[in-house]
Amino acid sequence: MSEDRNRELASPQDRYDARLQRRSSTLLQRRVIEQERASIEEALDKILADDAIALAAARIVAARRRFVVGSAKSFSYASLLAFDLSAGLSQVTLVDGTVVRAVDVLSDVRSSDLMVAFSFRRYRRDTVEIARSFKSAGGELVVITDFEDAPLAAVADQCIYVATGSASYVDSPTVIASVLHVLATLTTASAKGARRRLGERDRLNTELGLYIS
Repeated sequence: MSEDRNRELASPQDRYDARLQRRSSTLLQRRVIEQERASIEEALDKILADDAIALAAARIVAARRRFVVGSAKSFSYASLLAFDLSAGLSQVTLVDGTVVRAVDVLSDVRSSDLMVAFSFRRYRRDTVEIARSFKSAGGELVVITDFEDAPLAAVADQCIYVATGSASYVDSPTVIASVLHVLATLTTASAKGARRRLGERDRLNTELGLYIS
């Protein structure tokens, strides 16, 4: 499906009507898998041809404090990135709205702080407002989003664009997960002290018996 047509299907209901009605399970399964395979291949080719992820990784490493934010489904992506980053870097904080509230972060923004914001259609107002306020307060902003006219694209210091086209009623999470995996890997690989930190975490995991094997 073309990107223009994908953009026209703005809501899950629109995508359901266009893609899922009167489809056999076998046909639908094949279409979803074929679309995901094509999307991930396109995304990985784009990563190789574009330095956006490498530039974003360098910004994350250079920051003193790193905050990660996302709402609704994007909270899952934010949680995954924050978890992976915290294995190799210090001062990585997930803004979850409960333990770490946006108001607490925004009341103490420093120029050396950085926020990674996940913002995909339909764009959640709270994520957009938090990220804009963080940027206005002097922090650096990295945005992972889907289109160049997305609400946060114009204010970001660095944007990573992810094609989320799918044959399903929901936009694909597959490429997003792949992109954040590459981002976390590049960031950790270039972070000073990451090897020591990973080793210490392994020691503590064993000492505390956190895993079965």
